[in-house]
Amino acid sequence: MSEEEWERFLRESMTGAAGAPVEPSARAREVEQRLRERSGQPEGWRTYSPARPRRRTGWYVTGLVAVVALLVVGLFPQQVVGWFGDNEGGQDEAPLAAESESPREAPGAERDLPPTLAEPFRGSPAARWADGAAGITVPPAKATGWMDAAQVERALRQSRDFLVAAGLNPRVLRGERPTKAIALLNPHQKDIQEYLRTALSSTAPTDKTDPLLLFSRFRPEQARLVGDVVKTRGRLTYREGKRGAVEVTADVTFVYAVTPAGDGGRDAEVVRTIVRRQVVMSWDDPAKVITEPGTMSLVSYALDMTNGGCSAPTGYFVPPFGTADERPADEARQVDPYDRSKPIDTSNGTTATGNSCATATRS
Repeated sequence: MSEEEWERFLRESMTGAAGAPVEPSARAREVEQRLRERSGQPEGWRTYSPARPRRRTGWYVTGLVAVVALLVVGLFPQQVVGWFGDNEGGQDEAPLAAESESPREAPGAERDLPPTLAEPFRGSPAARWADGAAGITVPPAKATGWMDAAQVERALRQSRDFLVAAGLNPRVLRGERPTKAIALLNPHQKDIQEYLRTALSSTAPTDKTDPLLLFSRFRPEQARLVGDVVKTRGRLTYREGKRGAVEVTADVTFVYAVTPAGDGGRDAEVVRTIVRRQVVMSWDDPAKVITEPGTMSLVSYALDMTNGGCSAPTGYFVPPFGTADERPADEARQVDPYDRSKPIDTSNGTTATGNSCATATRS
């Protein structure tokens, strides 16, 4: 090697040769690795990125819950009050759904609270029942027997009208003649027309001619209704009967809250007279049975009642105000007047049962 080449070698060893690769430092290698792992364009060290606004999800959820709560309060105020209040009488509990089939058991026990003028149905299952005609369920109509669907619908409506006229009409409840109910009965049915004449004119009816078998009546000088509400629960069913007739069966319980007629005080006694009726009505084919348009024949009728009197029939319910009845109830036989899971006992072989004087387990 010449002296010139040796001097160049020494000089390049000290300063490095042009274009020679340079080994990166450890920090440089670390920065390069970070940049390789990050996606997207790397930010410059002076680049400004504004902070992202925070989503206030909590406020939106709270507002939605508040709106739903206001809707519930507006649509169901009675139920909301019952959730937070001291619901002693059961008046604010949710009403029962309509009875669409025969119940399998008696309603559950209620708090043992006596009725008052302000809350005549408290302490009883009737507190959750519907008022008046609304408590009588009418099924959907379909063609049956000699009737098409529209005619069946009309027969069902008129069957309920009969129950309303016989058991809910204020005038009838005061002892007046049940004119509207009678107008729906076939005038050519001789046995029923004879029953009506005897029952509504006799001052000493018998068990078989008692007008209470079909009509609810109180003596106005003895008892008066508390308010204008009668609680009801029951339903209508129908099928094809004899000679193609449409046979409608009604099974309805009426609860009447009454107080002594002459007692207008705030602490007046309140008694609940509970009446269950089963009535079978036949809407006959006029081509096969002598009848009149818009009227039906009675096939059978049965009555069961509590707190309506245990003495001889008078043609009126006699609530046991203050003192015991003339004929005490049968302590050995107990009944639950709100139990609709069992049929009315008609074992005496007649179309109607007489006054029930068993001991009621509740009223």
